[in-house]
Amino acid sequence: MTDLPNIAILGGTGSLGGGLAARFCAAGFPVTVGSREAAKARAVIDEAGWQAEAATNEEAARRGDVVILTVPFAQQADLLRTIAPDLDEKLVIDTSVPLVPPKVARVQLPDAGSAALTALEALGGQGRLVTAFHNVSAAKLRNGQPIGSDVLVFGALADRDEAVDLIERIGLNAVHGGPLENAVAAEAMTSVLIAINRRYKVTDGAGLKITGLKAAGLPDGAEG
Repeated sequence: MTDLPNIAILGGTGSLGGGLAARFCAAGFPVTVGSREAAKARAVIDEAGWQAEAATNEEAARRGDVVILTVPFAQQADLLRTIAPDLDEKLVIDTSVPLVPPKVARVQLPDAGSAALTALEALGGQGRLVTAFHNVSAAKLRNGQPIGSDVLVFGALADRDEAVDLIERIGLNAVHGGPLENAVAAEAMTSVLIAINRRYKVTDGAGLKITGLKAAGLPDGAEG
């Protein structure tokens, strides 16, 4: 038996979803990997050797105590509207970034102003939404490498606290970034980092590190 929450990762067969699945499994969390087809999720789990359950995205959302959304932005709103009735008061961590191919190194924000606010509208008051993992290397997550960068977390304070605790349990440093409205900064920075990676040929992914927290007498991730 475990007192750890079941982590449902929707889009868990993708690069970021797979990286997070690997980290949560390694940390001993019960994990449900969601995909459009449960068979695809099972194939990825078996190949990776994870101790995890396979499900469709919709079934994973019903099973999970915490739901992490890692699908492409184009699928974000439709999937959230579909699963919203099953969320109740579950913590929902959305990783969506509004990248618009082929110009993914250019900031292109959606009509709602950000992916975070698009998600909030799609959920219609269901779930407790935070956003995070916008600027983290999926390859480093999957390979178990030190990340080196911070994870900015946005949402209501109590929900951020819960998300920060989960993120730190998988070996990453999480920093409170403020309310959901602030998430637009991290979303936009993703395109900036893609441009930096291309210009400087950074193969393992540039990231962000927040400085000054310890100098101010605060532990990393704390707020003044």
